[in-house]
Amino acid sequence: MNSGDAVSKSVLVLGIGNLVMCDDGVGVRVVQELQRSYRFPENVKVVDGGTLGLDLLPMLENVTHLILVDAVETGEKAGTMTRLSGAELPVALATKLSPHQMGLKDLLAVSELMGHSPREMVLIGVQPGCIEMGVEMTPDVDARLDEVVANVLSELEKFGVNVVRK
Repeated sequence: MNSGDAVSKSVLVLGIGNLVMCDDGVGVRVVQELQRSYRFPENVKVVDGGTLGLDLLPMLENVTHLILVDAVETGEKAGTMTRLSGAELPVALATKLSPHQMGLKDLLAVSELMGHSPREMVLIGVQPGCIEMGVEMTPDVDARLDEVVANVLSELEKFGVNVVRK
């Protein structure tokens, strides 16, 4: 990536979820692994968004590329991954994907109204097996963590971001 790209491109990787609701915390766990194992260029922020909803709005200012990682209800087998991008995101969130769908849908809608909508958006979702109280993820979802991390890294590469393993 040349220095002109670094100035014009601002990337946010946002993990959404609740760590005390079993698989609902998958997005947060992926972000924690990324923060622990990789170094990112200055123009990339990797953030644990937890369950903050509209409180995350300031983070979207000046973001050109957004990767969301979250538990996504698709009706598939636990651990099944889903990738949605661009216009698919608001449409999918308007139906019933994420346990945080209202927060995410509102966040993206208000961001767009304020003129802060990222040029490119990707949601990497994982079908939860359990979203009840508990701190352990189900084996099906836990087994996919490395693959979800790899998918986020692949999306970053598509955005022209060079990531270095620590």
